[in-house]
Amino acid sequence: MTNITLSIDDEVYKKMRKYSEIKWSEFVRKIIEKRVKQLEILDEDWENTPFLGDEKLLAESWSSKEDEEAFAYLQ
Repeated sequence: MTNITLSIDDEVYKKMRKYSEIKWSEFVRKIIEKRVKQLEILDEDWENTPFLGDEKLLAESWSSKEDEEAFAYLQ
């Protein structure tokens, strides 16, 4: 098994410590596995795969006025 290192904001880490019963490494491992499986599905059948992104988050990240107007219906 390969090891990776993550950086986590100090405030988040303090909050995580309150829940010491959670095995955070296992939690993150499972989340990564789930996302990889979703991406593999996309690779296999792009045209028939449901959208996996958060449309509202994507709409909020646009920086141009034209893009904001085009995605105004999401807000």
